[in-house]
Amino acid sequence: MGITLGPNQYGKAEVRLVTVDRSSAVHRIKDLTVSTALRGELSATHLRGDNEGVLATDTQKNTVYAFAKQAPVGEIEEFGLRLARHFTGSFENITGARILIDEHGWDRIPVQGKPHEHAFSRSGDEKRTTAVTVRGERAWVVSGLRDLVVLKSTGSEFHGFPRDEYTTLAETDDRILATAVTARWRYRSLDVDWAKSFAEARRIMLETFASLHSFSLQQTLYAMGEAVLKERPEVCEVRLSLPNKHHFAVDLSPFGLPNDNEVFHAADRPYGLIEGTVLRDDAEDPGPAWD
Repeated sequence: MGITLGPNQYGKAEVRLVTVDRSSAVHRIKDLTVSTALRGELSATHLRGDNEGVLATDTQKNTVYAFAKQAPVGEIEEFGLRLARHFTGSFENITGARILIDEHGWDRIPVQGKPHEHAFSRSGDEKRTTAVTVRGERAWVVSGLRDLVVLKSTGSEFHGFPRDEYTTLAETDDRILATAVTARWRYRSLDVDWAKSFAEARRIMLETFASLHSFSLQQTLYAMGEAVLKERPEVCEVRLSLPNKHHFAVDLSPFGLPNDNEVFHAADRPYGLIEGTVLRDDAEDPGPAWD
């Protein structure tokens, strides 16, 4: 029986990085979580413990901090590309790199109706994300967001599903629809206004969620992805993961009270998880973009 080494990578996970731009009286902060992963000819360390070609993960961490000082971080896609190209271009045996970045948002604290120059409050759990992959001379960028919690109090139905001896769920023509959106989209090229593209994709998905009369969360998922592809030509593929954050009407009849879709129990688990991909017919093969 032959045994071989399969695909592998290594890196530094979840490097916490905060930068403060003090170039003016109005400070600007970037709050990131950066993970690096390197790929290439690494059989020597796996098979013999020979570390000559292993760039220490601590060095990778230090590189993240040094790059944040040497030039402005800018958009997270730009920062990821800089890091990935450095690692693949500086070490002969490293032929691929993957950089994952979450950006945590902060809002300026208003003081007497005016945003404070250097005081901030966390804007919520939502994170802007990117995954940058470099292999040889090619680069791929997948950007997105996660933990974007949305809810609509009407405009959602769910009925017509199969029923068997195990089915207890009642059909409804008026329900709360809530989810925490994880969305990732693949770009056709690197010639992109990253900030504008992200803001527009986010806006499109939110507007679609709000305006579509939904008969299923699957229908909503497809409509959100389709809308992004129709309006943003730089995007060729959208992948969405939508947990159904169930809200069940509470039975108030034991107390002699009616409940006309006004009082709900918000159940955190178990939950339905709806996932899917919306893709252009002419989209290029993704290569390692999603790996």
